[in-house]
Amino acid sequence: MTVYFIGAGPGAADLITVRGARTLAAAPVCLYAGSLVPRELLAECPADARLVDTSQLNLDEITAECVRAHAAGQDVARLHSGDPSIFSAVAEQMRRLDAAAIPYEVVPGVPAFAAAAAALKRELTVPTVGQTVILTRIAQQATPMPPGEDLATLGRSGALLVLHLATRYVDRVVDELLPHYGAECPVAVVAMASRPDELILRGTLADIAPQVKEHGLVRTAVIVVGRTLGAEQFRDSHLYSPERDRHAC
Repeated sequence: MTVYFIGAGPGAADLITVRGARTLAAAPVCLYAGSLVPRELLAECPADARLVDTSQLNLDEITAECVRAHAAGQDVARLHSGDPSIFSAVAEQMRRLDAAAIPYEVVPGVPAFAAAAAALKRELTVPTVGQTVILTRIAQQATPMPPGEDLATLGRSGALLVLHLATRYVDRVVDELLPHYGAECPVAVVAMASRPDELILRGTLADIAPQVKEHGLVRTAVIVVGRTLGAEQFRDSHLYSPERDRHAC
């Protein structure tokens, strides 16, 4: 028996990986985050699968479902939105499975920031403009950020920032980044990336907050801030340069 943590992708049902879909189709038990995972994916489960919506369960109750399946020798598909490696609360689940001696594996998924970049039709790393992407959030009602990971500190790098769970606090985001990025720095907000109701807002640090408030965005969105969003004139990558020696080891 194995618990499979499966990245369900950012929203569109067909953005789950082939491995994820195959694993889901073979698992007799599926634990899924009902508030985030598209219900269309549940059609991939076996007809007689036990389906458990974990959106109203606490961590101990979720672990108990895994323990129950382990005792019955049943594999579990644990469906998470996006990719399990980012803001998924998988680490604490793994810790409890380790304590219970229950084996598990991870099946990666398409993360929200990648779906947002696709919606924006932008490469987030552009030669000579920006080669660093920081994935982060802000501390408010959630777990406090570790020392040195506040927006003011991260903003000093000038790197492209992708902020999760932050649209509710867009005024604070703008206030903390303005000194480092400037009012004219490009900003994009992508809500419900890859879904039928996807929404894209574009602007700058000077005008993005009113747009976010006008559309009432408070969840399921990322804020992207950085110069690469507006990059037009930049050097071609060395990857395909005619000057590159393609025979060198």
